[in-house]
Amino acid sequence: MTGGAGYIGSHTVRALLKRGYDVQVVDDLSRGYRHNVDPSRLHVMNLADTEGLTRLLASRPCEAVIHFAAYIAVGESMRVPEVYFANNVGGSVSLLTAMQRCGIARLVFSSTAAVYGIPESSPIPEDSPYAPVSPYGESKVMVEKILGWFDRIHRLRSVSLRYFNASGADPEGGIGEEHDPETHLIPLVFRAIRTGNPLTVFGGDYPTPDGTCIRDYIHVNDLAEAHVLALEWLLSGGGSDRFNVGTGSGHSVREVIAAAEEVTGRKVPHVVGPRREGDPPALVADSSRLRRKLNWRPRLSDLREIVRTAWQFEQTRAR
Repeated sequence: MTGGAGYIGSHTVRALLKRGYDVQVVDDLSRGYRHNVDPSRLHVMNLADTEGLTRLLASRPCEAVIHFAAYIAVGESMRVPEVYFANNVGGSVSLLTAMQRCGIARLVFSSTAAVYGIPESSPIPEDSPYAPVSPYGESKVMVEKILGWFDRIHRLRSVSLRYFNASGADPEGGIGEEHDPETHLIPLVFRAIRTGNPLTVFGGDYPTPDGTCIRDYIHVNDLAEAHVLALEWLLSGGGSDRFNVGTGSGHSVREVIAAAEEVTGRKVPHVVGPRREGDPPALVADSSRLRRKLNWRPRLSDLREIVRTAWQFEQTRAR
C-alpha cells in the first residue's frame, strides 16, 4: 500500500489486517505519520524512486497494490500545480512502472469526487463527465485515464474509488485526522471550540435550505471497507471499474456545526465569510453502483456518529 501512514490509508491498513491480509506500507512521511503504522510494515520511500519500488515489490509476494499516496489540498494545488502533477501523476506512473516490471496486475486507486468539478446535478453518478476545476482534481483524472491505458495495453486491472468527504475516526482509537495544514471542516470546527477563534463559514447565500454548502460526509471506516471490497473484487477476477463512495445524503455546514455542538456540549464560534471560488452548492454521491456490485453498505456514517468518533480522537490528541 502507498500512503498507508496517512488518514484514510492507516484506517484501511487496520481494516485489512483484521481480515487477515499481510500489508506492507510505502510512505515518504511528508504528509503521513510514522505513529500510524507498525514499524515492521513501514518502508519509508518516495514514489519517484522507481528502482527502489521495483526492488521492494520483487522482494516479497504481492498480489495487489492499494494506492493512496497523493497531495490532496485543492487550494495548494492552485498555487503550485507543478508540484501536484509531479507528485500525483509522476508518482503514480513510477508505481505502475514498478508494478509492471514485477508482474503485479491489480490496483485499487484513491480517486476523488473532485474529478466532477461543479456538477450539473446531484446526486452525482459515475457517468458524469470529467470537469475538474483544480490541478488536484485534474491530477486524479489524469491517473484514472492512465489506468485505462494500462488496462488496455498491459491488462492491469484497477478500481478507482471516487470518494466524497472522508471524516470521523476509528472508534477503537489511536488514528484519525491529522492534516497539516488542516482544511477539513470537522477538525476545523473542533479547533474553533478549542481555541475560541471563530470558524469561517465560506458563503451563507447558496441555493440550499440554510444557505451553506451541502456535502456527503462518509465515515473513514466505511471508506476503508470500500477499499477492502474493491481489493477482493479484483482478487476474485473482477474487471476494472470506477465507483463513487458516499452515503447518498448530504449535510450542510450549519448542520455539521449543530451536530458538533450537540456532541461536545459546546458552542462553535463562527462567522460567515464570502464564498470560495469553485465551491459547488451541493456534492452528494450516487453510490448505488458500489452498493449493487460490491455489496457495500455504510455502517458508521450517521452525521452524529461521525462527529462523535472525530471528537473522541480530538480529545486524545489534546492530552
